[in-house]
This record gives sequence, C-alpha cells and structure tokens, in this order.
Amino acid sequence: MSLLVCVMQRNNEKLLSRLKSLLPSVEIYEWPNCPDLGQVEFVLAWNAPDELWAQLPNLKVVQSFGAGVDGIAINLLAKQVVVTRIVDNQLADDMAQFVLAHILTHKLRIKQYLAQQQQNIWKPKRAHIGNHVGVMGLGELGKTVANKLVINDFLVSGWSASPKQLKNITTYTGQDGLNLFLADLDYLVCLLPLTKHTEGILNKSLFAQLPSHCVLINVARGQHVNDEDLLWALDNDELAGASLDVFTQEPLDNSHPFWHHPQVSITPHCAALTSVSVVCEQIAINYSALLNNESLKNVIDTSKGY
Repeated sequence: MSLLVCVMQRNNEKLLSRLKSLLPSVEIYEWPNCPDLGQVEFVLAWNAPDELWAQLPNLKVVQSFGAGVDGIAINLLAKQVVVTRIVDNQLADDMAQFVLAHILTHKLRIKQYLAQQQQNIWKPKRAHIGNHVGVMGLGELGKTVANKLVINDFLVSGWSASPKQLKNITTYTGQDGLNLFLADLDYLVCLLPLTKHTEGILNKSLFAQLPSHCVLINVARGQHVNDEDLLWALDNDELAGASLDVFTQEPLDNSHPFWHHPQVSITPHCAALTSVSVVCEQIAINYSALLNNESLKNVIDTSKGY
C-alpha cells in the first residue's frame, strides 16, 4: 500500500519531507511520478486532474488538503471511498481575526483615511454605527467567527443548511429563514461550503434583500459569488462595499474590474492558511487508522459535500 500526494499548483517539498518523517516506512509518491497506481489506497489531494481517479482501482481514502472538500471531485470517486478533511483549530482562529479586522476596517473608515492620507486631507468622521453581522455557514469556521464577533460586542445572526443552536447567536435555516436572516444586516460574511446548492448564491437576487449599506465579506470560495452581479450591486448602490479574499480564478486576472473598484478590498486568499505540520499530522493519523482498520477522523458526508 502506498500514499499518493496530488496537491496541484504549489511547491510540495516541505509537505513531502514532513510526511516522510512521520511515515518513514510508507512509500510516498507525488503525482504524476508513481510507478504503480494500483498500489495506491490513500491519496492526499487538491484539484487533482479528473483522469487520476479512474487509474486508482484500490483507492480507499481521499484526504483533502484543506478544511473544505470542494477541491475533490467527489462525483468521480467510487461510493466506498472515504473522504476526509483537515481540521485546524488555529485556522479557525485566524479566520475569525481576519473577519473581525475587515469589519472593523470598514466600520472605523480605515480605508477612507488611508486614501485621504495620500491626498493630505484631514477630515474626521464618526464610525459607521452598523453592528449587526450575519454569518452564512455555521460549520467549524463559521461558529468560531460568530463567537469571536459576539465577544467583540457585535449582534450576530447565522444561517445554515441544517438547524443550529448557538449561544448568543440568532440562527436561521432554509429559504424562508434566509429571507429573514438577510433583512437587517450591516455586514454579511460568507463561510458556506461550496456545493451545487451554494455555488453562485451571492447574486443579484440575494443582494436585493440586503440593506443598501451592507458590506459583503467573502472568505469561503470565489464560486459563491456571481462577479457581474456583485459589480452591478456596488455600482447601483445595492451594497456599500465588498471585502474579497477568494475568487473563481486565482490568482485574480490582472484585467478583472475588482482590482480597481473603489468599493472592493482584495486580499490574496490569505484569511486562514493551512499549516503543513497540522496537515501532515492528521494525514499520518488517518493513514495509520486505515492500516489498522480503525475509524478515520474528520470524515465528511459525500452526499452533502461537507
């Protein structure tokens, strides 16, 4: 049995070195340099080429490189294949701090003052009074973000596909719940998993239900946003601004209008970066569990996609 790493568009030298130190007796290969794909039972993957999966007749486990599994072509896997993901507590804390920072940046007019500095303008204004934040997606990341905002005296609401009960947070579910959730927000944070039901959910119809002073913060996946609809909403005063950390195409194309839009703030998918050490430790644990016929950690429901 061997382990195959197929994490695309990144340098995996540190990842492979760490894995080999944790699993010294295991044959570890990096795609496409694997002498016998028939021996591969465990794959660490992100955005692997579709043709890979049909070449793995004995595949048992696919471990996602990230907290989400949208980089795994679940529809191309055999039904018996188990899919797991990374759970990194520090990643959740980093995400919560990032979201809080972007909300405060808008609330305290920091971007405006930075622009004024470039023009030698001295013009103080009171902070925006809006204090109601809505978090879409109440998984591990969403719950941590919501709790961080509560601690910092924000009024927080949450929306998720399945009902959740969270202390000091008003929660909603379903389409009727979504309409109620959106109606009175000052900030909308997207932390949804990317599924066929959530792709493109941040669109003109949804923006029309938000107050015109609301600011969008997307730290989930770029595919959640309809770019043209977002630009329309910003240009037609349906939204006051957008902070975007994720994009459909990454890196963002140099010609994309987001780069120079006055109401858009861009960061390079850096809100919460996965720790290689944490990834490798969890892979080693799950690989050993597979060898010993034990339960794997952080298994996802492939029918739901999270």
